[in-house]
Amino acid sequence: MGGFFEAVLSFPTVILTPLLVVVIGYWLVVIAGGADPGDEFPLVGWGAIPLSILITVAWFATLAASQWLGAIPGFVILAAAVILAWIVARVAVSLLRRFLPTGAEPSRADFVGLTCIVRTGRVTRTFGQAEVHAPDGSSAIVQVRQAGDDKLRAGTVALLYDVDPDGEFFWIVPADIANR
Repeated sequence: MGGFFEAVLSFPTVILTPLLVVVIGYWLVVIAGGADPGDEFPLVGWGAIPLSILITVAWFATLAASQWLGAIPGFVILAAAVILAWIVARVAVSLLRRFLPTGAEPSRADFVGLTCIVRTGRVTRTFGQAEVHAPDGSSAIVQVRQAGDDKLRAGTVALLYDVDPDGEFFWIVPADIANR
């Protein structure tokens, strides 16, 4: 095991070893829930994933090359390893983008401001369901409540004006309330 530590602490690998320790520490914090892997590092302008790939690949490349190609000067190995790591990181990130979600996750709040059609016989302060259509064409049956005394019955068009995240329901008013 002494040979491994000697290789890790020799030039050029020693330049990247502290950075690899930081990457490992960062991902341990992510696993513990203390950081978001989508964050960007302000000084570098790169996200955590590509920067982690770059540092890890560069570290392994310098370690392997310094052991297998000992006759080549260390600064050449370091430069070649960083270039190789940059290429690998770019390719890996472009492949990962195909599989990672983009944009914000949908939430109930996206329905606020849309109209719905009441599907239950009545809507009260404690009971009711309605069908709402999202802008993308999908529909959902949602729990709805009303604060007023309007007679909201099946087939009534209503407006979702607020969401109660704790109760997981929407507050509605008749859609024609603006005409009153």
